[in-house]
Amino acid sequence: MMFPSNTLLGVFFISELCVGVIGNSLLFMVYVHNFLVKAYISRPINPIFMHLVIVNMLTIIFALIPYITSSFGVPNFLDDAGCKAIVYAYRVTRAMSISTTSILSIFQAITITPSNSKWARLKPKLSIWTFDSFLFSWFINLVIYVLLIETVIAKINYTEIEYAYSHVYCGNVPLEYPNVELFLSVIIIRDLFFMAILVWTSLYMVTLLCRHQKRAKHLRNPNLSSQSSPEHKATHTILLIVNCFVFFYLLNNFSTIYDKFCTNERMPSWGAIIAIVASLYPTLCPFLLLNTHKIISQYISSLPILRITCYQRAVGD
Repeated sequence: MMFPSNTLLGVFFISELCVGVIGNSLLFMVYVHNFLVKAYISRPINPIFMHLVIVNMLTIIFALIPYITSSFGVPNFLDDAGCKAIVYAYRVTRAMSISTTSILSIFQAITITPSNSKWARLKPKLSIWTFDSFLFSWFINLVIYVLLIETVIAKINYTEIEYAYSHVYCGNVPLEYPNVELFLSVIIIRDLFFMAILVWTSLYMVTLLCRHQKRAKHLRNPNLSSQSSPEHKATHTILLIVNCFVFFYLLNNFSTIYDKFCTNERMPSWGAIIAIVASLYPTLCPFLLLNTHKIISQYISSLPILRITCYQRAVGD
């Protein structure tokens, strides 16, 4: 249950929302700038990053806005139609987050694969394959969660928490057998499939990076061992993103399972905790990418020079 006067929690939600939206928006503008102005440095992987940024931003918005309004004491913010729309959109965008992260990991694994590998023949088809993967992922996730539109309803008040879905404004009517079994089975199989892809591609990329380092040491070339290619730098970044995603995704699922099956009494505030955990990865992800992006690094390094130039012009005037 969210307390009407819990403004401190509301400020935290607003802060997380602003940080996440601003970070993802800034990163999206960087990629758009590369695409429109500096097309010659635009990489084939950039559309995947742009898609991930959009999905992250939507996940943050749909996850946090209901809890922001609730923390400031807004009652009955969502009716049945609003609950169906918010919950459906949040579930789909969250599912697209794991789909896009998996596509990103596969793309980079194929990109850095040696030319003599059997996977190297897929490199020329990566752009077409990526676009088709996006369409297929959106279609599958939109279809999977159609059942939520039928079952999600608005809560009458803050104390009505007997339904299984943890949300400040929304609950859901119990699913009828065998729909509940089929629904849960499809979601579990989907998550296990994408998690297996993330683990496999991560191990594959780590293996390739280790081989590269051993080869550099064997050649005893200090320039080769001390400098990493852009592909290897991108691989390190993607591995960091994948590990971050897996950690927070498992933490979010654990929180949800604990709330549904491991507590004798439903804790109304647990939905807020789940929303915070679910928003951590899409909030942190753009800053992991911005930290390694060349344009941002150049801009930050040029700030002291810009300050000196502005100061000299002001003094001269």
